[in-house]
Order: sequence, then C-alpha cells, then structure tokens
Amino acid sequence: MKVLVTGGAGYIGSTTAKALEEAGHTPVILDSLLTGPLAFVRDRIFYEGDIADRALVRRVFDEHPDIDATIHMAARIVVPESVEKPYEYYRDNVAKSLELFDELNTLGKGRVLFSSSASIYALKDDFEVSEGDRLEPTSPYARTKRMMEEVLQDMSAATGLRAIILRYFNPIGSDPDLESGIYAKEPSHVLGQLVMAARGQKDSFTITGTDHPTRDGTGIRDYIHVWDLARAHVRAVERFDEVIDAAGAPSVIINVGTGSGVTVRELVQSFETVFGSKVPVTEAPPRPGDAVGAFANVDRSGRLLDWRTELSMEDAIASALAWGAKRQEILGYE
Repeated sequence: MKVLVTGGAGYIGSTTAKALEEAGHTPVILDSLLTGPLAFVRDRIFYEGDIADRALVRRVFDEHPDIDATIHMAARIVVPESVEKPYEYYRDNVAKSLELFDELNTLGKGRVLFSSSASIYALKDDFEVSEGDRLEPTSPYARTKRMMEEVLQDMSAATGLRAIILRYFNPIGSDPDLESGIYAKEPSHVLGQLVMAARGQKDSFTITGTDHPTRDGTGIRDYIHVWDLARAHVRAVERFDEVIDAAGAPSVIINVGTGSGVTVRELVQSFETVFGSKVPVTEAPPRPGDAVGAFANVDRSGRLLDWRTELSMEDAIASALAWGAKRQEILGYE
C-alpha cells in the first residue's frame, strides 16, 4: 500500500514513515520543510511544498495514483508559540488543511487519517478521558485541532471523505534505530528539555506549573513512545475501511495513549533512574496555554484497531538519551 504522509519530515511523521516501510508499505512524503529537517526524509519518495498547493497535491496523485490513504500530520505544534502567533496557527493548521481535504475529495482519495491532540479535552477530576468526554481546548494550537476535527466530521458527513481522527497524547522517545527524533535545537517537549539538562546543554530542567490539582501539583500526561504511536498509524491505515464500518459512521475519533497518567515530577524521577544521576530542576509558573493534562482511556483503540502499546516510558527515555548523543551526526547540531 502507498500512503501519503503530510509532515513526513517531522518527528512523528518520519517515524511513522519508517513504521509503514517496516510493515511493507510505501510512504510518499509531502512536507514544506518549515520545521522538519530534510535529513529525516532519507531516500523516500518526497515532494517539497505546501499542503494547500492544490496543483502540487494533484501532481502527487497523478504520479502515484495507487496512494490508498493520507495521513495528515503537517501542522504547527508549539503551544506557547500559538499564543503569540495565532494567525499563523489558524492559517497553517486550519485554512491550509481545508484546501487539502477538499482537493482529496475532488480527487476521490477519501481515506484521511488525521493527527489530533489530547490537549483539547476539558479537565476531569480523575484525569482519565474517553473520546466522548467534554472538550475545552486552552490554546490556539489546541483550538485548531478541535476545529479540524469538526471540519472532518462535517465534510465526511457530506462528501466521500472518510476520517479516522487520532487524538495523540504525549509522544516521547525516538525511532528505535536512532535515525530520527526530536530535531529542534531547543525542543519545547518535556523529554527533550530533560535530555538537554542532563547533557549540560541547559543549566536546569524547568517544571512549569507546580500548583495543579494533581497528586504532586505538577501537570499529568500520558507519555507514549513515538514508535508505539507510529505503529498505531500503520494499524489504522491497514484496517481503515474495517474501522469505519465498525464505527458505523463516516468518521471516528480514537485516543492513542498508554492508558496511564504520569506527573512531570514522576517523569523526572524515572528519567534520573534511567540516566543514572540527578538532573538539576527549577520551578516556574505554567506557560501560556498549558493544560493540567489527562491520560487516555484506550478501550476504543483496543477494540477498533486491535492495538496497544508495547514499549515502556523507560524505553522511551533511554531512546531519547541515545538520540541526544547521536543527533549531531545526523542533523549537524546537538
């Protein structure tokens, strides 16, 4: 099977492309390289350009008419930046995605797997969230994800599009073979920040928010190894029609997480255990747009995808540390 992966030069996109290859499929990458590095494309079929460039999208499908599904990952993803630059986030994540979806429908290429986010959930007392729970996105980034879920639901009800919407929880770690990982020079992701502090590239790791209504006051997250997340995409495209039929609707939302919650302090403790020494830690108020957090109820992913996580948080931490030591070799910077 051929699968178009928008944003396929990114962290999750490149890992998913590799998982597709290992399962015997062929990824076709469409990426503007706004953030994702060209090095992560490797020798895959690649088109550099914008998802809203309809002529380019048509050319991709003209040259690869056997593409069976599109995994749409291309998006801006940094929460504090979305607070500072809402226009850019709504333009790139919403307006451009609309153009892509309409073109896919015009081309009769209606299978869409969309990368959404658990950041859209409202706070719950027990922090465990199911797909039907109340939503309350707290940042422009999260609101773009909620908007695109609604767009896909409406378009799939009215057109030939069919959509599997995956609500990601918190991907961490790297490709098991260390061919890709977090690429930002100073990553906003918590584990990337921890790796920098452990390697002496930062004075300390900053816990942002210590007065949350959690068991230790820090945010709670569901940290999923990026390789497990990539495998979930493979399972979803392989079972696409079966999943839609089982859902009994033209679109379906599925949580993708481990099913357990970990606080930031607990993540730091696990990191120090794997790393083998203490990491300097400071505390600060929450960043603009930060959510308290949640963890996934994963009943639906087990039922519809027959998928579950296989790798531990400690596996992810070890792979992130290994990637931190290797990424200069691939990207040219630490």
